[in-house]
Amino acid sequence: MTQQPQDEFDSNVESAQEWMKAVQERLQVNDNTQGPRAALEARLRETERICHLEPEGQMKMDLVLKSADTLLSCCSEEQKHNILTKLKDIKAQWEETVIYITHCHSRIEWVWLHWSEYLLAQDEFYRWFQKIKMTLETRVELQMGLKEKQWQLSHSQVLLNNILNQSILLDRLLEEAASLFNRIGDPSVDEEVQKRMKGEYEKIKAQAQERVSLLEKITKEHEQYKTNVDQFHLWLNKLMGKVNTSLGRRGKMSAKHQFKILQNFAKDFQNGEKSLKNLEDQSAGVIQNTSPMGGEKITNELEELRKALEKLKLFCKEEEERILKTLNSEGAYETQARQLEAEVKEFRRELQRLAKDLEPGEKAKDEAELIERWKIYSVTKSALAAEEPKAERLKAQLKELVQFNHDFQPLSDSVVITMQEFQRIKENSCKLKNRSGTDLWQYFQHPIQEFQLWKALTQKLLTITDSLPDLPSIHTFLPQIEAALAESSRLKEQLIMLKLKKDLLISIFGEERAETFLEEVTNTIRERDLLHNNLLQRNSKLQSAISQHNDFDTAFEPLQKRLADLHIRAEAEKEFQQDLPSKQAQLQRLQQIQEDLQELDVQIENLKPLVQANTSHQHKINQLLSDYQTLKRSLEITMEQSQKHVQEHWTFNHKLWELQQWIGIARQKLESYQGNEGQRKVNSQSVEDIERLVAEFPDKEVQLHLTEGHGQLVMETSSLEGAALVQGELKELKESWKALKLLEETLMSFIRKWQLKNKESDPRKKLIISNNIPKHGFLINSVDSVPRHQGKGSPSKEEESNDDFSKFLNDFEHWLQVENTKLVNIIAMKNSTAKDSEIRKGKLKELQDRLPEGQHLFENLLSLRTKNGTCENLEDLRYRWMLYKSKLKDSRNLLEAHSPLGKPMGFRKSRPEGICAFLHRVCCVALPLQLLLLSLLLFLLLLPLGQERWSCTFSNNFARSFKLMLRHEGPPPT
Repeated sequence: MTQQPQDEFDSNVESAQEWMKAVQERLQVNDNTQGPRAALEARLRETERICHLEPEGQMKMDLVLKSADTLLSCCSEEQKHNILTKLKDIKAQWEETVIYITHCHSRIEWVWLHWSEYLLAQDEFYRWFQKIKMTLETRVELQMGLKEKQWQLSHSQVLLNNILNQSILLDRLLEEAASLFNRIGDPSVDEEVQKRMKGEYEKIKAQAQERVSLLEKITKEHEQYKTNVDQFHLWLNKLMGKVNTSLGRRGKMSAKHQFKILQNFAKDFQNGEKSLKNLEDQSAGVIQNTSPMGGEKITNELEELRKALEKLKLFCKEEEERILKTLNSEGAYETQARQLEAEVKEFRRELQRLAKDLEPGEKAKDEAELIERWKIYSVTKSALAAEEPKAERLKAQLKELVQFNHDFQPLSDSVVITMQEFQRIKENSCKLKNRSGTDLWQYFQHPIQEFQLWKALTQKLLTITDSLPDLPSIHTFLPQIEAALAESSRLKEQLIMLKLKKDLLISIFGEERAETFLEEVTNTIRERDLLHNNLLQRNSKLQSAISQHNDFDTAFEPLQKRLADLHIRAEAEKEFQQDLPSKQAQLQRLQQIQEDLQELDVQIENLKPLVQANTSHQHKINQLLSDYQTLKRSLEITMEQSQKHVQEHWTFNHKLWELQQWIGIARQKLESYQGNEGQRKVNSQSVEDIERLVAEFPDKEVQLHLTEGHGQLVMETSSLEGAALVQGELKELKESWKALKLLEETLMSFIRKWQLKNKESDPRKKLIISNNIPKHGFLINSVDSVPRHQGKGSPSKEEESNDDFSKFLNDFEHWLQVENTKLVNIIAMKNSTAKDSEIRKGKLKELQDRLPEGQHLFENLLSLRTKNGTCENLEDLRYRWMLYKSKLKDSRNLLEAHSPLGKPMGFRKSRPEGICAFLHRVCCVALPLQLLLLSLLLFLLLLPLGQERWSCTFSNNFARSFKLMLRHEGPPPT
């Protein structure tokens, strides 16, 4: 009873499946956008015909559904399950076939329309290009004047701006050509065509820029020339006004004054000639770039200016000759005579003033008065030398009066007497200066003469005291030796003072004579030092001889008392100090104690000759020497510890200051990217600066740990108050670091959100649809995708390049994973002994040595990415590679900082976790951001599952994104 419905259902299902299979085979044949335009149009027509077959398929599906309803109404429950399964499968096949038909036709249709729009935009661009090219091929016409040149320049600038504005449209056109070439592979839009279009545009842009540059040069040259001509006009009019004004007041001014004015005008005429000559030279270049009529106009203008200047110059010259004749009259002599007489009186008054400084006074008593008197004579001599030109001018004026026929004998006698007085004062000043210089020379020679006398007495005294027979003789000559030593010290002070007066000696006696004298002083000081040392040795010898005759106890008790005092002082310096200045002062006091101990050693050695025959005294000396050696060793140990404490405290202060400075600068930089109300000012440049600054944080965190370790050392070697101060400084440093880290984390979080927002809203990101059609619509990527459907046959070069890239990518990922695992195992190793530390260092060194190998693999990977344009998962791999290198570097630094034998226990207890704590903090910071990104990704994946997910209009996102462009008339949009 159910056999006939069953056969009918199976027949309809088989018919529908064969129809869908045939349609899918036809779609697979035509599902390709590569090739020429005619082939693309043929595939478009074929897919259009396939779309028209959809009602036929729908009819077959209706027959299947109708026969299924009939069969389900009369079959058993077991058969119903099989029928429903088949019905579900056939519905899924039908749904997939309908989507495939629609998507295939839409994609081919969109590429064809895109190509059509590109061709229209290309034709429009070439029409504009030919028009501009014809305009630029015409030669630059010469203009008549400045205004015409400015108009011509403005027109060229407008033309250049038009060309520059077309670069945006050209970039869009080239971008669309590249996009089309990636989809159709047609030679009409390949890279050669794009390069040719770009080259033609650059060539025409260069021609326009050359024309604008040439016209700017010509216009600027003409503008400068016009400005200079206008300035010359103003100057000439002003000069003519001055000449007319001066000659108009002829009766009110003296002839001499008029003559001076005309002489000043002569200087102005010289300047005018130079200016006019410069204008003529400048006009040659302007005329060369001007039309013949304009050049003739410029030449005529210059001729008129020269005629006006020559006319004014001739007029002034005539007036000058007339006034010169007037000045040669009788009144000229009287004027010159009165002037000469006045100058002679003034000259004599100056000579009398200078003569007062040369009056002899009382004899100089000391060096200061001698130097002061020499300076006065030198200044007076220089002043008299400065008066020489004035005396010569008086003689010249007297000679000028000879040409007049008048009696000038009284004036001549006055001038002669004045010259004689001037010569007498000059001779007197020279003589007095030389005499004061001689007195100073004798005064400076006096210490050397005294040294010669002292030298003779000292040599005689050393000869006599070389071998004294008895104690009374020693007592006789010892005071003389002490007196000679005192005299030696006095002579040394005088000789050293002479060396300090080098500049004064050079200014008085000249450089050569002063150098000779100072060399003699140096030799004298050397001889004095030698004799002084001999006297000291002789004095020490005589004192030793006297001390041997004194009682041993008188010499021993002060030494014993002094040694006990030094021991008390040394014990007092073993206490811990508060700060670095106190420790440095303590070290200086210990050095002073050591110097006193060395002096005590010399005195003990001088005491040994007195105890040669006395056993009791020998025992006391030995005991004193034993106490001395014990104190010396204890003092050396204390000094070494003090030096170490000072060095450790200085190192801690230096590292603390460096870290505080860096934290302050980093805080200022990070806070500079925040506004007044907490708003952040971020752009691409600031993001790079912040990332560069944040990259320094791991190294600075290691430096923070090292500073804490140094602080622990300083606290252990400081007093309670000093340890409290260091602990407070470390606490303040940690709080500053925490505040800086909080500010950095806040700012980096905002930067990540800003970068994510820019990625989503950047209009320059290209949305490219892949050739793999998913079940719920097209997959939209933000990078250029490579077509996955290629023709059958042998693999292309691009496929081989992709295979190589995938192989290198897998090799590098495997190598990096192995190395990272080794690093994690090394970090997890125990580090309780020195041997463990050395093992970890060796293994970290091996990882460090293999870094070049990884860098080589990564560079090969980058070169392949550059060739085929594939960058999928490469940024993530780059980040993992940089993170691995950073972890390796931090691990080595922290291993050195946390060595169990190289640092004190206080430092090791402060940071027991090492690199694990650092990685833990990094994970804590990165985990919330990763969760946020995963949530956003999940939300984006759920978006296409709405109520209209099966609509072709909403599924074909790529075609919908170009909906406006398909009705756009003009250059292709991007």
